[in-house]
Amino acid sequence: MSEAGGVRWHRSLYWRIGLGLIAFLALMLAAQAALFLWTTDRIAGSMPAREPQRLAAIVASDIGAALASDPALDLDAYVRDHYSNVYQTFLVVMRGGRTVSNHDDVPEGIQAAVRAEFDRIERFAAGRPGGRGAGSGLRFRDRQMDGPDGPPARLRPMRPVVPRGTLAPIVAGDMVVGMVGVVPGRPPFSRVARDLGPTLGIVGGGILALGVAAIAFVVFGPVRRRLRQVQQATERLAHGELHARVPEEGGDEVAALARSFNRMAVELATRAEALQASDRARRQLLADVSHELNTPLTAMRGYLETLSMPDVPADAPTRQRYVQIVADETHRLERIVGDLLDLARLEGGGTTMRRTSVDVTAMFGRVAERHEHDLQRRGVRLRRDVSAGAETLIGDPDRLEQALQNLAANAIRHTPDHGEVALSAERIDRVVRLTVRDSGPGIPPEHLPLIFDRFYKADAARASGGSGLGLSIVKAIVERHGGTISARTDGGAVFEIRLPVVP
Repeated sequence: MSEAGGVRWHRSLYWRIGLGLIAFLALMLAAQAALFLWTTDRIAGSMPAREPQRLAAIVASDIGAALASDPALDLDAYVRDHYSNVYQTFLVVMRGGRTVSNHDDVPEGIQAAVRAEFDRIERFAAGRPGGRGAGSGLRFRDRQMDGPDGPPARLRPMRPVVPRGTLAPIVAGDMVVGMVGVVPGRPPFSRVARDLGPTLGIVGGGILALGVAAIAFVVFGPVRRRLRQVQQATERLAHGELHARVPEEGGDEVAALARSFNRMAVELATRAEALQASDRARRQLLADVSHELNTPLTAMRGYLETLSMPDVPADAPTRQRYVQIVADETHRLERIVGDLLDLARLEGGGTTMRRTSVDVTAMFGRVAERHEHDLQRRGVRLRRDVSAGAETLIGDPDRLEQALQNLAANAIRHTPDHGEVALSAERIDRVVRLTVRDSGPGIPPEHLPLIFDRFYKADAARASGGSGLGLSIVKAIVERHGGTISARTDGGAVFEIRLPVVP
């Protein structure tokens, strides 16, 4: 299984980011669980009992034991030291009206209700037979003063502010010396947040910062560094450094981007080199065209200026010879211009190629007829051979004959007297191979890669009458037919044209 661009899923940047986020969330959940356990333990330690009745009984028992062991106990300091961390608010009312609370948010109604309840118990103890009297305390063993349904109705408040279950007497020795009342309802959330908020915020912020730093370092850090390398290479490439490349380390999307960038850089470098080569070729072509056109023009101008000079005597034969030279140079100039136009049309696709059946045997015959005079004058033999299956081609008959005529003329020109030129055609699979072979000196190896270039002349002395465009035109004609042409030396120059049977 792979992602787009050949990136395997387990090496994908998206998967790495996703797995990093999953790990971060797992870390956060584990930290939250630990914080929850710690907070629960803190809250449980701050809530000795879940029910208000149980809390009141625990506080009353603890204070009673402390007073029994130390009658001069500083109750304010004791409550502050032992119960300031208890979130539930409670109120302690002692004999004589003294009140102590673990928090400062005791409602006035609650304080009055607890004091009223304690006073009611003392009044009940004072009026009970065998009681100790008001202000002397109530023995703890005298709980039978209440019936099964609590104290007599005349002693019950009509609408108690503090539920009876949230009150507990403080017993020092065997005497009731005070009353503990728990404020009903849950403790304020602000008190819990004020106590645990800073710790939770610091721990949570630290875990968040640690997770973000880990993801940035493990996931985004290397990606940022490698993207920075791509950016730097892009800037270098934009400033003309065509050899700028990006390291292709890794197998994720950034590595795929680096590979694509490097391929683009290679293509740009190749195209830049091709443009430079094309520019050099264009300049060379302009120079060659200027030279080739300037040569006949210079000759023509020189002879015409000579003929126009009245002080230079010239008889009729001399004047006729000068005029003939000017005419020949005019024809040469016309051939060069025609060849240039022909080559431009072929290479630019401006010439329409016909697609018809071409008789190869008849085309060889027309080539022989065209050069019959030169062949007989120099005693050169032209041999023709058409194998079975190669009798017919599909293409433009005029253009194919033009290419073959150029090759034959070039072969005859470089064949010594009484030599031989051979034209042959054979079929190999779906290709017809046309071969033009001469018995001349051949083509030097250093010239073979260049002979199809414009205006290139391997033997400038013997080819002075040509334009140097013949082989370029042949190559353009063959390529327009979907074929190829090559040259080699094998006992003479050998040119091979390979054309598909069906273009």
